[in-house]
Amino acid sequence: MVEIRTFADRTAWAAACAVRLADTLSAALAEDGKAVFAGSGGSTPSPIYARLAEAPLDWARLVVTLIDERYVPETSSESNAALLKRTLLTGPASAARFIPLYSPQVTVDRAAALAAHALAAEGGRIDAVLLGMGEDGHICSMFPGNPALKSLLSPALRPTVFGVAAGRDGMAPSLERLSINLPYLAGARRVVLALTGARKRDVFEREAAGDPNTQPIAALIANDVPLEVLWTEAA
Repeated sequence: MVEIRTFADRTAWAAACAVRLADTLSAALAEDGKAVFAGSGGSTPSPIYARLAEAPLDWARLVVTLIDERYVPETSSESNAALLKRTLLTGPASAARFIPLYSPQVTVDRAAALAAHALAAEGGRIDAVLLGMGEDGHICSMFPGNPALKSLLSPALRPTVFGVAAGRDGMAPSLERLSINLPYLAGARRVVLALTGARKRDVFEREAAGDPNTQPIAALIANDVPLEVLWTEAA
């Protein structure tokens, strides 16, 4: 079982997440001369991004991307890219180069292929990753029961980006999405899973003991993803 690091409040939790990510990016810059960060969407990471944006990094040598994205343009309120630009890519951090997953293609699969090509051109590796988790146990856009899940969780594939179909009969996701796959997470230097609230902790502990073929959290653990779980009870 992965250790869950507990923090007394959201301020300490956000700071700890940001420090870990910044330290990893700094190490990558020192070793490789460049670094790649992939962030998540939703409301949870905003205070982490605010802290990370203040880190004294050479942002001009950083590439920033997303772990997943809804198949919508940045003008949509559902866009993770728009969130990242509002909360992370500000001040000195705005010098980083952003690689979106979304592009206005005929199909979500075509957009995924273009995103995969763009990330592969950066070396096909992500140095630091910030993950969130839904109450159904999904990470990235790896939704239980979705047809794309088997491919997304396959450790035998190269790091890439997949299109994720919208769910049917009320199943998630409500919109088509794009998502990096498990090999991208397994190849990272550090993956920070940021959780808040008692419910999310319960879900994590349940999913961690599950089937790695069908439950993404269990797949992270089974495939030795360099995972650190940071949690605060404050939802």
